[in-house]
Amino acid sequence: MEYRRLGQTDVKVSVICLGTMTWGEQNTQEEAFQQLDLALAEGVNFIDVAEMYPVPPRAETYAETERIIGRWLEQRRNREKCVLATKVTGRSDGFPYIRGGNPCLDRKNIFAAVDASLKRLRTEYIDLYQLHWPDRNTNYFGKLGYEHVEDDTSVPIIESLRALDDLVKEGKVRHIGLSNETPWGVMSFLQAAQTSGLARIVTVQNPYGLLNRSYEVGLAEMGHREHVGLLAYSPLGFGMLSGKYLNDAKPAGARLTRFSRFSRYSNPLGKAATQAYVQIAQKYGLDPAQMALAYTNSRPFLTSTIIGATSLAQLSSNIASTSLSLSAAVLEEIENVHERVPNPCP
Repeated sequence: MEYRRLGQTDVKVSVICLGTMTWGEQNTQEEAFQQLDLALAEGVNFIDVAEMYPVPPRAETYAETERIIGRWLEQRRNREKCVLATKVTGRSDGFPYIRGGNPCLDRKNIFAAVDASLKRLRTEYIDLYQLHWPDRNTNYFGKLGYEHVEDDTSVPIIESLRALDDLVKEGKVRHIGLSNETPWGVMSFLQAAQTSGLARIVTVQNPYGLLNRSYEVGLAEMGHREHVGLLAYSPLGFGMLSGKYLNDAKPAGARLTRFSRFSRYSNPLGKAATQAYVQIAQKYGLDPAQMALAYTNSRPFLTSTIIGATSLAQLSSNIASTSLSLSAAVLEEIENVHERVPNPCP
C-alpha cells in the first residue's frame, strides 16, 4: 500500500480511503465490520464518513454510519491505527431532523456537530474534520452555470474557519478540510487562515474520476501550489465505470437499481463514455473498475481515492487497483476518449 502526506502535515494516509456511506442502508453493521477488518489488513488506514450518512439520507438512519464505526473502534481497540475523517452537514432545508432543521456552518452548528460525532464515533479526536459543502450559493453536486445571488444569510467563511480553528486548539480535531468546494472557496479559506493566523485546510474532497475530471481545471493548480490534497470521491461514478450498468442492465441490489435518485453519472453522454472506457479495459485485459481507479490513483494532485463497496469481493478488487500501473498505450486511449467526451458527468 502506498501512503501519502495529508497536506503539509506529518500524517500519512493510504492512497485508498475506505468510503462508508452505504453502511446502515445497503450494508449491515456486520458487513461494515468485515469491510473495515479487510481494509485494515490490506494496509488501508484512512476511513471517511459524514454525520448525515448513510445515503440516501433519512431521519430513521441519520448518523448510523458513524455509530457503526464507533462500535467497531471500541470492539477492535485499534483507534491509533486509523486516520478518521468525518464531515459536518452544510446549509440545507432538506434535513428537518438535523439540529432543528437549520443546519449550517456557523459556530453553534459546527460545535454541536463535532461533539455529536465524537460521541457516536467513540473517540476523543477526529483526524480530519471537513465542511461537507459550502454554506453559500455556489456550484456543487453537479450544478453547472454559476449564477450569482447575493445572500446575506450565508455564514461568512471567517466564522466557519474560526470555529474549526478553536476545535483544533481544543484537541477535538487534528486537521481540517473542505468538500464540494470551488477554487474561489478554497483560496478564500487559505487567505483567511494566513491573514488571521488560523488553522489551514489540508484537503478538499471533491468528485474526480474518468467521468468527471473537472477538478483538473482550476483546482488542480491550486492543490499543487498550496499543498492542498484531493480526496477523490465517486471515482467509479456510482459503479458506472465497472461496466455493470451497460446496456441499461439493473443488477439486483446495486445502488442505481435500488435508488433512482442517483442519476449523476448515468446520462447518455456518461453511458457513451463508460462504454468507451470499458472497451479500452477489455482490449488490454484489464478489469474496468480497476483501470478507472488506477487512473485516479496515479494523478499527481491526489492524496487519496475514496472507494465504496457493498461486498468484500468488490472491496478486495478495488484495493488491488493500487498495484496496477497503466501503460502509456492505455493512458493515451483514455485521453482520446476524454477529448471526445470531456467531463460528461460533472
